[in-house]
Amino acid sequence: MLFMVTQVHTPDRCPIGEAGGSKVLRDDKAKGVKVRAVFGAYPQHTIWYVLEADTIGAVQDFLTPGFTRCTSTVTPISEEPMEKPARRR
Repeated sequence: MLFMVTQVHTPDRCPIGEAGGSKVLRDDKAKGVKVRAVFGAYPQHTIWYVLEADTIGAVQDFLTPGFTRCTSTVTPISEEPMEKPARRR
């Protein structure tokens, strides 16, 4: 399953000056998670991840390092195109 994650931190909790930068906010070794993409809007202190994972628990493990300094929104997403449903008669 794919997940779009929006992770937001406040300026005073920004990891930009730390070794590893924004990577300290996630666990790249979390089992069961494949990172498909990472995007950042640094002036907004926001990072987006597209993750592939079998369970929400794996996604939570990936995000655990940032739990004390970020909020995260996790949304299931799909690569399948949406089609207009057939009209009922």
